[in-house]
Amino acid sequence: MPSRVKAVSHEDRLTLVEHLDELRSRLIVCIAVFGVALALCFWQNGLLLDIANGPLPSDHDKLITFGITEPFTTTLTVSLYGALVLSLPIWLYQLYAYVLPAFSSQEKRVMLPILLAFPFLFLAGIAFAYFVVMPAAVSFLLNFNENQFNVQVRARDYYGFFSMTELACGVLFQMPLAILAVTRLGIVSVEQLTSNRRYAYLVIAIVAAALPGVDPVSMVIEMVPLLVLFELSILLAKAFGRPGESGEMAEPSTQE
Repeated sequence: MPSRVKAVSHEDRLTLVEHLDELRSRLIVCIAVFGVALALCFWQNGLLLDIANGPLPSDHDKLITFGITEPFTTTLTVSLYGALVLSLPIWLYQLYAYVLPAFSSQEKRVMLPILLAFPFLFLAGIAFAYFVVMPAAVSFLLNFNENQFNVQVRARDYYGFFSMTELACGVLFQMPLAILAVTRLGIVSVEQLTSNRRYAYLVIAIVAAALPGVDPVSMVIEMVPLLVLFELSILLAKAFGRPGESGEMAEPSTQE
C-alpha cells in the first residue's frame, strides 16, 4: 500500500492490472481522508453551523426545522460539505499523482505551480463568497417585499444555499489556473482568448445567472469578480502562458 500511493515517474511502465491497483489504492486513500474529515466536521458541527450562520442578521440566527429527523439530516449535510472542502487538497494530490506518468518533465514543470496554487484560489473564492456574496444576497432576499411576508428561514434551505454558493465560488476562482494551463500546454492561444473576449463575457453572465443565488444582486456581485479573473487570466497567459518561450515546452501542440 505505501508504495502505491507514491507518484509514478514518467519513465515507469505499468501494466493494466498495476494501473487499476494504483487507482484502487488512491481511491481508498481519498475515502479514508474524507471519512476522517467528516468525523472531524460532525464532531465540531456546532462550530460549523455558527460559521454558516454568520451572514444571517441577528433576528434570523435561529433557523427553523420541520420534522424530528431534519435537525440531524441538516447537520449531517453541513458536515458533508465541510468534509468535502477539507478533503479537496488531498484529492487533488491523489489525482495529480495518478496522472503524473502521462506528463513529460517539461509538462510537469508547467502543471505543478498551477496545482500548488489551486488551494489558495479555492480558499479565496470561499472567503469572497462568505464575506461579500452571502451578506449581500441574504440582506436583499430577506428584506425583499418584507411587509407582505412573515419571513422564516428554514435550516435545510439556507444551509444548502450557503454550501452551494461557497463551493461554486471556490471552483469558479480556479479560472486563472485553468486558462493558464490550457495556454501553457498550447491548447488555446492568447490571441484566441483576446479575440473572443465578448463571447467569454456572455458565458460568464450565463454562469453567474446559473449560480445558486437567484437574486440580481448576488448575480452581479458574482459576475464582477469573474470578469476580473478572466482579464487577469489573459494577463497571466500573456506573461507566462506562451508555450516554448522559456524552453519549458519543447514543442507547441499545434503545427503552423
